[in-house]
Amino acid sequence: MIGRIRGILAAKHPPEIVVDVGGVGYEIQVPMTTLFQLPDIGTEVSLVTHFVVREDAQQLFGFVSEVDRRLFRELIKVSGVGPRLALTLLSGMDAREFSRCLQRDDVASLVALPGVGKKTAERLLVEMRDKAGKWLGELSPEMATTVGVAPGPAPDDAREEAEQALVALGYKLADASRLVASVDDSGASSEQLIRRALQAAAPRSQR
Repeated sequence: MIGRIRGILAAKHPPEIVVDVGGVGYEIQVPMTTLFQLPDIGTEVSLVTHFVVREDAQQLFGFVSEVDRRLFRELIKVSGVGPRLALTLLSGMDAREFSRCLQRDDVASLVALPGVGKKTAERLLVEMRDKAGKWLGELSPEMATTVGVAPGPAPDDAREEAEQALVALGYKLADASRLVASVDDSGASSEQLIRRALQAAAPRSQR
């Protein structure tokens, strides 16, 4: 089991990053809530991780917060929720925001995320309230973090990378293109576009 990775951030290809540890590059899937908090490429980074082994693949998922990893692990225990959908959920909201959904029975915010239907959202609220309701309810507003985003690639490349990241999270290409186009402005990095697109996709109750 790989529980933590510390090394040099070598590349960002949302939702995947590469961390160089002693000359070995680890490909790690991260939710957007983690991606937005990462330092510049070439800087040391430390992530808590969850290792998934399947017959056809081995995947490493990374998080800047132990709370987000704990939530990820609880999410994948829910029937019908695999690692990819859990990653999508944590890309659309962090643990603190998910806690609010539990407290408010907020089905709408969950259904707004790609791949989450009404039945899945309702099952998530019921099962997660039993499994994680207590410790999620203890999360404080101070957990919210605002982190500056480093300058990204050229605008055309940024738009394409943002669209690809949204598709990887479960959005249809047409929807991803529409969301990115609706928030695009000159000089925005791919991470800025992804953040804005996810905010635009969220229902008003979550903003």
